[in-house]
Amino acid sequence: MSKMIFVNLPVQDLERTRAFFTALGFTFNPQFSDENALGMVIDEDNGIHAMLLLEPFFKTFTPKGKEIADATRTTETIIALSAESRAEVDDLAERALANGGSPANEPMDEGFMYGRSFQDPDGHVWEVVWMDPAAMESAGS
Repeated sequence: MSKMIFVNLPVQDLERTRAFFTALGFTFNPQFSDENALGMVIDEDNGIHAMLLLEPFFKTFTPKGKEIADATRTTETIIALSAESRAEVDDLAERALANGGSPANEPMDEGFMYGRSFQDPDGHVWEVVWMDPAAMESAGS
């Protein structure tokens, strides 16, 4: 069995969260979804998922006494996703902003690398980045 990654994030409202990420084109695995959690598929082929957990349920997984970060006031993580083109970066960022997300940072354009970021409705920061495959090949040689 290949390795999988599950990024766990606390959320306040599962239906709002489902609507937001559905509008961005993500799907959910019913096997990992219930009244406390949504198992969001980021990349099925590579085993990348996000577990979007209601805050009280998320709290059951944290060390005793450790508070959950309020992502609207602090940054606890930045989730970066790759894109296949600059257009895909713009498309995902624009859909996020049109469906309840908010801007995080100014777009980043280094020529060979382009990215935009947004905050989801719970304040988690997501980056979408495209890198020119030719530039990546030449950097590796």
